[in-house]
Amino acid sequence: MLVRRCTSFILIIFVSAASALYFHIGETEKKCFIEEIPDETMVVGNYKVQVYDYSVKDYLPSAPGLGMYVEVKDPEDKIIISRTYAAEGRFTFTSHSAGEHVICLHSNSTAWFSSGQLRVHLDIQVGEHAIDYQQVQAKDKLSELQLRIRQLVDQVEQVTKEQNYQRYREERFRATSESTNQRVLWWSIAQTVILLITGFWQMRHLKSFFEAKKLV
Repeated sequence: MLVRRCTSFILIIFVSAASALYFHIGETEKKCFIEEIPDETMVVGNYKVQVYDYSVKDYLPSAPGLGMYVEVKDPEDKIIISRTYAAEGRFTFTSHSAGEHVICLHSNSTAWFSSGQLRVHLDIQVGEHAIDYQQVQAKDKLSELQLRIRQLVDQVEQVTKEQNYQRYREERFRATSESTNQRVLWWSIAQTVILLITGFWQMRHLKSFFEAKKLV
């Protein structure tokens, strides 16, 4: 069984229209992203892998056979996607619960050690921005006005989902704060009770000591 050396880097990306970036990883390294996504929201990730060529000292298209393994987990740590794709392509999923979704990528290389350097271009589209409206227009035969209305409806639905998610986060934060405050209160009460019991025991001990020495 080959041992894969995985160095995970965690980046936090808040919900946005699009998150386009590129990053460098070793051939056997893994990179993960945390995306905060409302429930029932489509997410599309477009990616492209390039390999560093030491002879030309630049990143070139990857050789045939090198692919990208993509794994996506929801807030309950359930796997949504777990499969190997080509060196360039896209992955799509729909969130079924609001919260932090972990998106991890690494190459399908089976090398024992990191022998190459990769550059991965990644563009994450969330919500209505993940929808190809030109394809929708052609499929449903919509006019320009109908297509624009469809876009506005999708935007309103996405805003509503994001508002509901922010409200859920606020409620969760409030519950955590109230729980913390209650624990602090009970801990303070416990400390006070312990101090009173300790003081009472010391007074009785001193009284017994003085009585034994016939000082009182």
